[in-house]
Amino acid sequence: MAEDGEYYGKHGEPRKYDPTFKGPIQNRGCTDIVCCILFVLALLGYIAVGILAWSQGDPRKVIYPTDSRGQFCGQAGTELEKKPLLFYFNIMKCASPMVLLEFQCPTTQMCVEKCPEKFMTLLKAYTNKNDFEYYKKFCKEGVTNTMGAPEILRLGLCPAMLTPSKPFTRRCFPALGQKGKVITVGNISSFDDGYGNMRDAKDLVDGVKNATVVIEARQVVMKIFEDYTQSWYWILIGLVIAMVTSLLFIILLRYLAGIMVWVMIVLVILVIGYGIFHCYMEYAALKGEPGANVTIQQLGFQTDLSVYLQIRQTWLAFMIILAIVDVVIILLLIFLRKRILIAVALIKEASRAIGHVMCSLFFPLFTFVLLAIVIAYWAVTAVFLSTSNEPVYKVFNETLCEHSRNSLCITCIHCLFAFYGGETVYHKYLIGLQFYNVFLFFWCANFVIGLGQMTLAGAFASYYWAFVKPDDMPAFPVFSSLGRSLRYHTGSLAFGSLILSIIQIIRVLLEYLDHKLKGAKNKFAKFLLCCLKCCFWCLEKFIKFLNRNAYIMVAIYGKNFCTSARDAFFLLMRNMIRVAVLDKVTDFLLFLGKLLIVGLVGVFAFFFFSGRVKAFENTAPHLHYYWVPILTVVIGSYLIAHGFFSVYAMCVDTLFLCFCEDLERNDGSASRPYYMSSSLHEILWKNKVSKAAEQIFQENHSVHI
Repeated sequence: MAEDGEYYGKHGEPRKYDPTFKGPIQNRGCTDIVCCILFVLALLGYIAVGILAWSQGDPRKVIYPTDSRGQFCGQAGTELEKKPLLFYFNIMKCASPMVLLEFQCPTTQMCVEKCPEKFMTLLKAYTNKNDFEYYKKFCKEGVTNTMGAPEILRLGLCPAMLTPSKPFTRRCFPALGQKGKVITVGNISSFDDGYGNMRDAKDLVDGVKNATVVIEARQVVMKIFEDYTQSWYWILIGLVIAMVTSLLFIILLRYLAGIMVWVMIVLVILVIGYGIFHCYMEYAALKGEPGANVTIQQLGFQTDLSVYLQIRQTWLAFMIILAIVDVVIILLLIFLRKRILIAVALIKEASRAIGHVMCSLFFPLFTFVLLAIVIAYWAVTAVFLSTSNEPVYKVFNETLCEHSRNSLCITCIHCLFAFYGGETVYHKYLIGLQFYNVFLFFWCANFVIGLGQMTLAGAFASYYWAFVKPDDMPAFPVFSSLGRSLRYHTGSLAFGSLILSIIQIIRVLLEYLDHKLKGAKNKFAKFLLCCLKCCFWCLEKFIKFLNRNAYIMVAIYGKNFCTSARDAFFLLMRNMIRVAVLDKVTDFLLFLGKLLIVGLVGVFAFFFFSGRVKAFENTAPHLHYYWVPILTVVIGSYLIAHGFFSVYAMCVDTLFLCFCEDLERNDGSASRPYYMSSSLHEILWKNKVSKAAEQIFQENHSVHI
């Protein structure tokens, strides 16, 4: 008994019998009021930032290309509506390093209806009326037939030459080609630059490369957007299938928990096994195909990810990864077979609880809607903040007599649109506003997740502490718990989510530093950064675990966050053996359930969108990247499955803490009966006795030695 007293002294005093305790306390007061006020003020500031961003921002700067006067090409309702393409007067100027620094070519740019389709110089076009009329389509306003060619060039009204071009992300770029190892443009390898100089077509390459370095990502985004417009309804169908599958699985788990867990385990192994078989068949089918033996390193980064599926190394990597996952799962099942039996019993009890609180299965939809609002507000605010800069114009000096072999020597000074910026107070603190936007996004998202956890914890605690189930339960346990959480514990939710958000924002900053230091040669700095990233990752996982259990205690007793976190931590420490047995094993089983649903829906999406099945060839949409809807369906399926299974996970954690409290409060006698079911008490009590006996035996054995 002395040893027990010493043990409990280290980890707090156990709960004492209280005849008035009947579950979540109804008479409670507001907790962590200071954090509640701080959170409300932060939200008001967040709304102010959003309003300011929406009043200053202009998303058209992202959608439309901008000419030298800062006007948007192709914008509806303007004089440039029928001129959607951006034309560069001298694309070779884009080879300047200034392009990479200021994201703008130091040459005149204008909006045109079509890109030029043939070679032409101003000097030659000026001698032919029809050619000159065509040439003027690519000149500024004010060009007349009475003006001489030197005067037109001096005023910078027309480009010195036109090259055959093709539209690319709403910009006109030279139609470069290749004959053997020779670069061509318009099927010729050299051209007249309009000043009497013959230039090689390869001189255009550097200009095109630098001009496209800023917009290559936009091209991929536009193609992905087009794929979404073509496949969005099929994606919705896939997500509906995932939701129906998850709901059906949960319902079956309610009535056939033991059987469903083992069926789930077998199906997961079989699905992964099929994945290994499919990867091997693809790997074998590519044998002997031209280019199939190229390595991923040699191929480099490609925006079209389907290219990687044409090489054998990709399928070999997939096959090895799936084989390792399958072996790890099988080994875990072998070594944890006894603990799995205990976890299955706890899942059965959780199924009974969910059966009495069926509306809890649909509560994640409420959490999902709130998270969607938070994410949408953050994304829209971020876009408006990033596009709230004002156009900045710079003076560019163009000398047109360099390497010239004639007497034409002209110097032009132009004030051209350079980039978006600003020097006002608002623009100076724009980075700070973006940082505030990201931080409040983390805080609000964690608050919403915490609200869902506390609500479910209060509902399932009402089930556990009802002596006669379901007669002693509230009529609407989920809504009652949600009302208590919002009315009394907004401050506690804000406190816990604030701590977690600070750690997450530090992790984001560390990732940013890691990205910036990729080219650094300081090994100590890299090692220190790696250690910090690892430490904060572990800290985030611990805080999430602590917050989760603290919210359960807040939902039951109505105390502030710090007190509840301490009580939960000490309660878990006093029952460390049970925590080790049940917590991760149950999480592992629920993870297998999510993996099974994602695997089934993902395999179906792969065969549908990739056109591998002949029955779907005419039905499936034609896409740039068929992996876009597949990846969307897989991620969406995981989120949907996670939403349903998170109810089970929260139920298991709540029942476990209540079980530990029940053992400390009551002794099973007629005057102090247990609230737990007899089956749950039998399994967990046997496990405790066997583990405690084993621990005592080991301690005594070590003393004798």
